[in-house]
Amino acid sequence: MSEIPKILAGRVAVVTGASRGIGKGIALELGAAGATVYVTGRTTTPGRLPGTVSGTAAEIDELGGRGIAVVCDHHDDSAVEKLFAQVREEQGRLDVLVNNVYNSPAAARWLGRKFWDVPPKAWDETFDIGVRSHYVASVFAAPLLIDSGGLIVNVSSPGSQRYMHNAVYGVGKTALDRLTVDLAHDLADTEATAVSIWPGIVDTELLQMVPADEQGRRLVTLPGEGTVDLATAETPRFPGRAVVALAGDSRRKTRGGQAWKVADLAEQYGFTDLDGRIPRAD
Repeated sequence: MSEIPKILAGRVAVVTGASRGIGKGIALELGAAGATVYVTGRTTTPGRLPGTVSGTAAEIDELGGRGIAVVCDHHDDSAVEKLFAQVREEQGRLDVLVNNVYNSPAAARWLGRKFWDVPPKAWDETFDIGVRSHYVASVFAAPLLIDSGGLIVNVSSPGSQRYMHNAVYGVGKTALDRLTVDLAHDLADTEATAVSIWPGIVDTELLQMVPADEQGRRLVTLPGEGTVDLATAETPRFPGRAVVALAGDSRRKTRGGQAWKVADLAEQYGFTDLDGRIPRAD
């Protein structure tokens, strides 16, 4: 395999929730492009699902970047503030913040439920880590990003525009995309900006637990939304390539305040998933 161009050499990124899943995939692609990547999360030893912050950092090193693991509970504002103080002290700059942290296992409990079957605590779980934590990280990262003309990427979903999973999920993603719009508005007089990205169905470690049927297919049924063959899903590295493309685009400011499907970005920037496809969920 040919070496990946180090188009982000000298750049510094923070990816929240990067022990596994989409966050890990994004962190790995940023590292493969030459960036120094701070990876955050709470997982220090593998549990039911594989992946740790130190494991992701080590894989970034193997890909030619520099990975720095930071154990961080994004419920704790003081811990998040310390994270960005550490970045300033050690690097003196920040070019990319990827707000990805999300409690997928908790959210999975309520898939396909009518709103009267989704308890109020699910709202709090979704908004605390799925929206508020992104705002908090953006607040503490902003001075560094403004200095560098950097980029905030919020990992969102087309659930902000159409019904997906349940009412709480959709409202949370709508709030996140609205946050993107308003962050970009406030950054308009700077060289920094904010965007949302919408991955499709991503074959994360959680979905990799889905067993194969007699035909060798790994099928997952989303209540009320149909059945998906995971052979058509994208890898976590695919949205990572979208983030690299955006970070390396000198005209990314023109994309600010908008939500972008990863597949559309692939077509526009000319990248593919690991297998050469441009997966589309719609």
